[in-house]
Amino acid sequence: MRNLVLSVIGDDRPGLVSALADAVAGNGGNWERSQLTQLAGKFAGIVVVAVPAEREDALVAAVTGLDGLLEVAVHSGGGGASQDDDWAAMTIELLGTDRAGIVHELSTALSRSGVTIEKMTTGTRDAPMAGGTLFEATIEVRVPPSAELAEIRADLERIAAELLVDLEFDTE
Repeated sequence: MRNLVLSVIGDDRPGLVSALADAVAGNGGNWERSQLTQLAGKFAGIVVVAVPAEREDALVAAVTGLDGLLEVAVHSGGGGASQDDDWAAMTIELLGTDRAGIVHELSTALSRSGVTIEKMTTGTRDAPMAGGTLFEATIEVRVPPSAELAEIRADLERIAAELLVDLEFDTE
């Protein structure tokens, strides 16, 4: 079995997931994992499928042939950096007034420490009392054993103070 990573995007409308699932299943593929969402009128996501090696070309042709519905890019799975069990898991919750640069500042600090982002969800919403817009994020990261959690937290808290956002940390 080969793992393929499909990145998909298209104008949001009913039937997109069904069309993609039909193309995968109809060509011997198994839908294993996905992250799919609607953003600004577009439907976008990432799907990991497993397919027998002899059916790979047919599956790729089927999913990339969904023109008019979805644009699909296909990538070979695997090859990512491996993290042993000794990498610490940490979740970072952020909430504050929306402004440009929040993701840049935090991701730069995490990268500098060798931390890898496993999952990040961001969004904006209206501030209930003061007006304006709030930015919120949930970032799930893995911290290498060579990094000091206390130093990473201190660095992120310094940045949060500069950006005027609140951070909460949960470590496993």
